[in-house]
Amino acid sequence: MVTVSHRLARHCDLQRSVVGQGFVAVNITVRNTAGAIKHQAVAVRNGADMSTFYSCSFEGYQDTLYTHSMRQFYRECDVYGTVDFIFGNAAVVLQECNIYPRLPMRGQFNPITAQGRTDPNQSTGISIHNCTIKAAPDLAASNGTTKSYLGRPWKEYSRTVFMQSFIDSLIDPAGWHEWDGNFALSTLYYAEYDNRGPGSSTANRVTWPGYHVIGAANATAFTVSNFLSGDSWLPATGVPGDSGLL
Repeated sequence: MVTVSHRLARHCDLQRSVVGQGFVAVNITVRNTAGAIKHQAVAVRNGADMSTFYSCSFEGYQDTLYTHSMRQFYRECDVYGTVDFIFGNAAVVLQECNIYPRLPMRGQFNPITAQGRTDPNQSTGISIHNCTIKAAPDLAASNGTTKSYLGRPWKEYSRTVFMQSFIDSLIDPAGWHEWDGNFALSTLYYAEYDNRGPGSSTANRVTWPGYHVIGAANATAFTVSNFLSGDSWLPATGVPGDSGLL
């Protein structure tokens, strides 16, 4: 296990890559200062199996947190960004995290996630569990014309689940946005379970074949215990976590 911890935040202007199995980071801030005008600007690219980030902050605009591959767990972290700012093809659970869409460039909209599963047999996806989705200060202070969404399908079998989370009013009632026309709308798997807040209503969500409002039996598949096999490795990190649903 590789552990990185610091009482003070560490800031950087370049992308940081994580590749070591069992990597643990605590109390670290990684900030990409390129700004919205530079478009894609990753803060962290994580491809480390059984990696854990606790009480960390990831700050950028487009493509902030690249959850590239393997199994990943994020607990009590802050993630700031604009377009596709949590993306990749890992099996990843974000739990009790604060997710803050920021103000993008004029003409852009904010899809929070862009999951990249390319084959239905891959055991990958993004699970957002008991998190808080609110506008960052710059977006909250804007004129309200920017639309934000829970995600869009980067790849054909994109899979993302929001469950037991607080979703504020910044999220468009449709919830999700297409990538390019009808691409992946019947092959993706997007789901919502037991969310709360003014943006959580599923009454006017997209009607894509791949979108689902699920119950507890299906949501359990995306918990730390089942989705990450976290009971076998997460306790050794010393990071708190809920293995199942609340």
